Amino acid sequence: MSKPDLSWRFGPIDPAAMRTLAEVLHDPNPIHLDARAVKAAGLGDRVINQGPANLAYVFNMLEHAGLEAVSLEARFTGNVRSGDDVEALGALEGESCRFTLITGEGLTAITGSATVRRAP
Repeated sequence: MSKPDLSWRFGPIDPAAMRTLAEVLHDPNPIHLDARAVKAAGLGDRVINQGPANLAYVFNMLEHAGLEAVSLEARFTGNVRSGDDVEALGALEGESCRFTLITGEGLTAITGSATVRRAP
């Protein structure tokens, strides 16, 4: 990504909030709820945030900049875990925004692009 025009930070990711979101989404996947399940799956030792929550950080970045997404394509490339800080970065090119969500450890969790417009 070229130098970002947009940036929005959030964190640390709270495991209690992750549990609440799992309940709201009716998502019983144990990797969102139990660190032992994460470890048993070979995915580390901290619970993993839900993908929709990670994508919401990108939407928050756009909203913070006074933009809204008309359409969006995203690729989930990594995990955000409890305790992580995240930063959504966006590069504007006309009505297009290329974005990345990275963790405080520098890992890329999401990449993608959105067609955007100024929010009314």
